[in-house]
Amino acid sequence: MQRLLPLALILALALLAAGCGSKKSPAPTTTADWANGVCTAIDTWATSVKSSVNSITAGNVSKTSLQSAGNDMKTATDTLQTDLKALGKPNTTAGQQAKDSIDQLSTDLKTDADSIKTAVDGASGISGALTAAASVTSTLTTMKTQISSTYTTLKGLDAKGELKTAFDQSSSCTKLTDQLSSLSS
Repeated sequence: MQRLLPLALILALALLAAGCGSKKSPAPTTTADWANGVCTAIDTWATSVKSSVNSITAGNVSKTSLQSAGNDMKTATDTLQTDLKALGKPNTTAGQQAKDSIDQLSTDLKTDADSIKTAVDGASGISGALTAAASVTSTLTTMKTQISSTYTTLKGLDAKGELKTAFDQSSSCTKLTDQLSSLSS
């Protein structure tokens, strides 16, 4: 029995050590990975939104087409919000400020998507559909401004210029800049 006690103690310590090892926190995101993640998420969202807008600007403005586009935009925005929140904060001195800016953008875009959904769901008849379409266009312009403003803010946050460099060197961010330019076209 006395020989089993040390063995039981060793097994208990081994189990405790194994349990501690499984609760490792994830490695901090590099600044480049974070910037690339932000731009990729926003670019994916912009592609979805542009597709939705194109579906109704091709002359197919009806309550059904507007509702479908509104639902697609809401889904794309919900996905964007989830993707941005999952990024956490970049590993820079201004990491928390960057995360706060992204969180605020995420909240603003969700509010805008809800506004679009409300406008298209409430549309009735041709004049209602046209009014909803005008509201969607206006809200999309607001969303584009919010994204551009946040992007500019992020690039200027840290004194060492790590975020600016990461955004400038990311191919996803270059693609995003082009995408945002064509969003309201």
